[in-house]
Amino acid sequence: MTVPPRLESQLTIPVDLGDRSYPIVIGSGHTAAENDGLKSHFAQTLGDASHGVMIVDKAVSQTAGTSIQAALNGSLDRIDVIEVASGEGSKSIDQLASLWNQLLEAGTDRRSVVIAVGGGVIGDLAGFAAATFTRGLRFVQVPTTLLAMVDSSVGGKTGINLPGGKNLVGSFWQPHLVWIDTDFLNTLPDREYISGLGEVIKYGVIEDADFFDYLDQNIEAIIQRQPEPVQQAVAKSCQSKARVVAEDERETTGRRAILNYGHTFAHAIEVNAGYGVMLHGEAVSIGMQMAARLALDLGLCDSQLLDRQTRLLEAAQLPLTWADADVDAMIPVMARDKKVEHGKLRFVLPDRIGHVDLVGDVPVEKVRTAINACR
Repeated sequence: MTVPPRLESQLTIPVDLGDRSYPIVIGSGHTAAENDGLKSHFAQTLGDASHGVMIVDKAVSQTAGTSIQAALNGSLDRIDVIEVASGEGSKSIDQLASLWNQLLEAGTDRRSVVIAVGGGVIGDLAGFAAATFTRGLRFVQVPTTLLAMVDSSVGGKTGINLPGGKNLVGSFWQPHLVWIDTDFLNTLPDREYISGLGEVIKYGVIEDADFFDYLDQNIEAIIQRQPEPVQQAVAKSCQSKARVVAEDERETTGRRAILNYGHTFAHAIEVNAGYGVMLHGEAVSIGMQMAARLALDLGLCDSQLLDRQTRLLEAAQLPLTWADADVDAMIPVMARDKKVEHGKLRFVLPDRIGHVDLVGDVPVEKVRTAINACR
């Protein structure tokens, strides 16, 4: 694949959380050591940090990991590097315990900062380690996948998986800085890159009809990884998530739940398929289709919404169905979803492009029908 020339522009999006506010800095190629951009932002947000622990996905250790180390040269007295294997299997109790012990061996203390370099798995795992070691270490997110750039690196959710469900153990722990360099996407395998588009499209459905239209018109260029539309897609997604998180940081009002559109189905798909068999964004795409069909069956939206969503997901080369869907296996997993209230299933469902609601007391038979419609 020929990669178009990178852009030099840089955009900063604030996540407004009072004394826990932090910037999301988005650009292309702005990590290069000679730019001093990362070093400058590091000094502004973590000026007294003297020790860094970089927890990095082994797959990007010699690329993004090396770039981050070079860019921070001179900013810290020492940087220790801990490599973690790729994949959902690393979001485990055993891996978390291993990180705690390695942080201890590295002499980590309150002047240390944890730097997560990788996809959502690394961000979630490293963030939870940072949240819990010595009751809280400062934390920087450097996402290297599209999925992590537009979703998991922003908002402070950290955690690990249990055999019975995703992200069931974790904490809210906001980073001090999110550093996004879309150049890191250039070496991402096509399947993993495209998977991230599931979360990008989600933002258009739940909160931003204009963004949905933009994606409709530019999806081919985004698939081709053209820098300007990719940066636009990442920036719009981050702006949307920053707005929602600022309004409901800890999911106390229900507002933040809209970010889970399609995810109640998707998490059940991932658990039953086996972690890593289906990529998260692929499961989200199928989950969005199931959710839209459920909304249509409940009379919450018209068929045009499903048609438009289907066309865009299809144009993004994302899956729309899962032939192996087992309703009887998925329903019990969905019953453990964090949105369940007093044993009743609740779903984020759209009534139009750009708006969703949290809908409770949904009949199980309607859920079964939506799942079977996407087999």
